Amino acid sequence: MKNRMSDLRNHLFETLEALKDKDDPMAIERAKAISDVGQTIINSAKVELQAMELIGVREPAPFFDQSRLPQPATSGHA
Repeated sequence: MKNRMSDLRNHLFETLEALKDKDDPMAIERAKAISDVGQTIINSAKVELQAMELIGVREPAPFFDQSRLPQPATSGHA
C-alpha cells in the first residue's frame, strides 16, 4: 500500500463504487470506517501543511504527489 494523496483518493472512490454495486454492495459500516479513516488522514495532512507554513518550509510534504504539484514560476532572467 502506498501512502500518497492520490492513493487515498483512489481508495475512497473504490469505496464509493463498492457501495453502488447492486449485486454485492459494501457494508455501510465498513464504508463509514473507510471514510472516517480517510478524513483523519486528510485532517492530519492539513495540520502538517499548516505547520510547514508556520515554520517556512517551502517543499511539499511527501504525502502529496510531487509530479502533480504546480512548479514554481521561473523568471526569464538568468
